[in-house]
Amino acid sequence: MEYKTITVNVTTGETTESIVPMTAEEITKAQQEKAYVDAHAYIAKRAAEYPPITDYIDGVVKGDQAQIDKYIADCLAVKAKFPKGVA
Repeated sequence: MEYKTITVNVTTGETTESIVPMTAEEITKAQQEKAYVDAHAYIAKRAAEYPPITDYIDGVVKGDQAQIDKYIADCLAVKAKFPKGVA
């Protein structure tokens, strides 16, 4: 594995690109970070699709059990669509 570095000369504005090989330690760290991100990707996906919490609160305030049950069912559907630990 390798990564690209870009150096900018602040006097002339010229840029220089170079490819630098990663050390074994950097590769291991990058792999661990990717594994962590992949394992937690479901969190952002769920958050984007959950229904607004105001739907639940509105149902509670009105005493509308059907609305509360629908909110819970919608949340469970999102959890099933994006299970934990699946990228």
